[in-house]
Amino acid sequence: MVVFARDSEGGGAMAGRLDGKVALVTGAARRNGRATALALAGEGAAVVVNTRAAVAEIEAVAAEIRAAGGRALAVRADITEEAAVAAMVAAAVAEFGRLDILVNNAADRAIAPFCDMTLAEWWRVTGIVLDGAFLCARAAIPHMIAAGGGRIVNMGGVTGHVGAHERAHVSTAKAGLVGLTKALAVEFGGQGITVNCVVPGLIGGPRSASAGEAPSGGGRSRILTGGEGRVEEVAAMILHLCLPESRFITGQSIHVSGGAYLP
Repeated sequence: MVVFARDSEGGGAMAGRLDGKVALVTGAARRNGRATALALAGEGAAVVVNTRAAVAEIEAVAAEIRAAGGRALAVRADITEEAAVAAMVAAAVAEFGRLDILVNNAADRAIAPFCDMTLAEWWRVTGIVLDGAFLCARAAIPHMIAAGGGRIVNMGGVTGHVGAHERAHVSTAKAGLVGLTKALAVEFGGQGITVNCVVPGLIGGPRSASAGEAPSGGGRSRILTGGEGRVEEVAAMILHLCLPESRFITGQSIHVSGGAYLP
């Protein structure tokens, strides 16, 4: 199912390095997704903000973008459903005429002891992170090719590199995004599409109840720079990868973790 609120009229276009570009950010209701949507809009991109259930929150994000003079479309869609993803991308193109940037941010950071984990729990997490990224990228890439190129940024996680207690499904899904990033970078680099993975470490701010505490794999004791990171710092890296001057960066996993993980 896909439901979208059509209202892209703002008080005047926001000028920036992404003028004329259109971005889709999944899981954009809060934290990294919200910060990324605002950062992209701040550089002039029209932004489609997505959620599966947090409708009021994405409408607030879209309203904030419009209030600053930008263009935004709030879309409710389950990214694990093929038809919903196709409808969401079609709505984005119908509203703004193109699609240049995809940020696969949506995730489920559930906690479950491995031996108690049900197959349904495993599928729910890997479905949102991996199947969702697959479906969104597959729907978006033809439009990027038509536009002469594009940017895909997958939101990884430090647990995909170091593991985490009671998060085997999350660690596996996030590690899978690294492989997807490399595969798409190889396949579509010649068509002007870059694909990268941003890997946040311990990021401060309120978390949803289902997310629990920060995973032990990216613990505070390992942060070299001290303290937690901020969602704006993660968003700044994603924005950087979406800019024209970043066309020579692709297939990379870029860690924003204060040195918590050193490859």
